[in-house]
Amino acid sequence: MSEGLRIDRHNRICPAELSWQVMTAQGSGGQNVNKVATAVQLRFDIRASSLPEGWKQRLLRLPDQRITRDGVVVIRAQQHRTQQRNRQDALQRLKELVLRAKEEPKRRTATRPTRAAKEKRLEKKAQRSRVKSLRRRVDD
Repeated sequence: MSEGLRIDRHNRICPAELSWQVMTAQGSGGQNVNKVATAVQLRFDIRASSLPEGWKQRLLRLPDQRITRDGVVVIRAQQHRTQQRNRQDALQRLKELVLRAKEEPKRRTATRPTRAAKEKRLEKKAQRSRVKSLRRRVDD
C-alpha cells in the first residue's frame, strides 16, 4: 500500500493524501465486536490532492453525500471482519468515485427537428383531435 492508490496509468493518489481512522464496527456481531477495531474511515481532501484540476472540479460537483462542503471525501468501511479488508474496500470505493469524475461529460449539440418530424407531429395531433371529437356528445 506504500505506492498509493492507482487510478489509471498516469494518475495515482499518494498515501500521504489519505487519512485513516480506525474504530469499532456498528451493528450486531459476535463476542468480539466491541473489542476489536475493524471498521475504518478514510478521509481524502479533494482540493489538496494531486489529482488533475478538471477531475477535482468534477468531483466537487458530484451529488454524493460522502463529499462534505469542505471538499473532503469521507468513506466508512465496516463490512468485513478484518481491518485490512475494510481498508481495501474503502480504497476501492474511493477509486470508483474518482473514476466517475474522470469522465468528462459530453457537450450537448443543439439540434432542430426536421420538416418531416414537424409534419409527423402535427399529423398525430390532428389524428388525436379527430379521435377526441368523435367522443363528444352528438347534438341533433
